[in-house]
Amino acid sequence: MNAILLSRRAALIGLIATLGAVLRPQTGVASPTAIRVAKDPNCGCCDAWIDILEADGFAATVDLLDYDALQAHKAASGIPAAMVSCHTAQIDGYVIEGHVPPADIRRLLAERPDAIGLSVPGMPYGSPGMGPESAREAYVVHLIRRDGTTEVFATYDAA
Repeated sequence: MNAILLSRRAALIGLIATLGAVLRPQTGVASPTAIRVAKDPNCGCCDAWIDILEADGFAATVDLLDYDALQAHKAASGIPAAMVSCHTAQIDGYVIEGHVPPADIRRLLAERPDAIGLSVPGMPYGSPGMGPESAREAYVVHLIRRDGTTEVFATYDAA
């Protein structure tokens, strides 16, 4: 009988401890920020950019699209032709086009401007996913306004 009582006590204590751990508010642990990326299945620099985002706390879902479908997706997302790059992502109501640094995405989400999103047009060497930052060329992160105009959001000097 003592073994049964001890087992019930152990089970009850285990249940209370488990409930306490589950119901306790989590402090200091941020959940990953979800981002959905549309890319060509054969693009390695897109994969490198996704790896950088995930290392920075983003949780990426990837949609593989052929060239024509990806271009149609960009146009439907409101990306002006001059702002196009290799991959297009959606995050919390914004579009991210190309090799935009994670810090700029976080700034966009914090400031919440009335805009379509951000773009790093082309594929500048040394931008996230495009080679070492220590050898980067200068590039600009553009804010794409809803009317299709753009303005400088951030600049990165050559290293």
